[in-house]
Amino acid sequence: MPLIQLIVALVVVGVALWLINNFIPMDGNIKKILNVVVIIVVVLWLLSAFGILGSIQGMRVG
Repeated sequence: MPLIQLIVALVVVGVALWLINNFIPMDGNIKKILNVVVIIVVVLWLLSAFGILGSIQGMRVG
């Protein structure tokens, strides 16, 4: 995946998270949980994109 696509994807995720945090009224605890989940997913995606984590497709949950 080219670097430009990674940067564009990170910007889109960041803007979407900012919009959700600022314009959708919800409890502060739910926003914290949402932010943590999004950050964990993005970090795992980046590690997979750079080949550090390996393929996420082979992982099974449950």
